[in-house]
Amino acid sequence: MTVNPAVRIFSYSGVSLPDINPKLSPEEIKAAYSTTYPELATAAINGPETVGDKLRYEFVRAIGAKG
Repeated sequence: MTVNPAVRIFSYSGVSLPDINPKLSPEEIKAAYSTTYPELATAAINGPETVGDKLRYEFVRAIGAKG
């Protein structure tokens, strides 16, 4: 019997983002992508949700008023 780790997929605003390093936590992945998507700095992480044989995490932008 072989145990394979689940493949993680990340998404933000309809865009699929590859798992840049399976050893990083979802929070660390979010921090890494926040250089490209600055709004991720305050985003929440939903998931994981099982989709087939993958684990899907979604970065959800915080909604609120400024000021």
